[in-house]
Amino acid sequence: MQLNLRPLALAIATALLGTSCAPKFVAEAPAAVPFATSLVVHKRAHTLTAYNGSKLLREFSVALGKGGLGPKVRQGDGRVPEGKYVIAGRNPNSAFHLSLRISYPAPEQVSDALARGIDPGGDIMIHGLRNGQGSVGKLHRVTDWTDGCIAVTNPEIEWLWRSVPDGTPILILP
Repeated sequence: MQLNLRPLALAIATALLGTSCAPKFVAEAPAAVPFATSLVVHKRAHTLTAYNGSKLLREFSVALGKGGLGPKVRQGDGRVPEGKYVIAGRNPNSAFHLSLRISYPAPEQVSDALARGIDPGGDIMIHGLRNGQGSVGKLHRVTDWTDGCIAVTNPEIEWLWRSVPDGTPILILP
């Protein structure tokens, strides 16, 4: 006989923490995590939002590239690119706690960079904190610190890892 402990866990969480935590507690249970069909990053707002169709699944506060909020132009500028991309793969052995690869640069960005004689860069990821530094948690958002990536906490990248399939569109807005 298999017991369903979810109602008991919900009742305990509600009793201890109040009703406002109950829906979030249930939504974050691994069995209840729906797949994201799109991601949207608003750089000025420092947010990454996951959607399933038009339904908001979750919004994250993020740290961005240390090169400022302008669009990525070249390798080493420390900026996050802008435009339409997809999640092109994942790296479980990253120097950061898991990472999802963004398909930057797009072919037109490569052509533009070559015409200007510069390297457009690449290796842009959504990732957790540097391995061994997970205890920093949400404090990592105090400043933009990445080399052009989008950083979330380790529990947040674990949620994204489970919920965002390869090929998921990601729109990165200024």
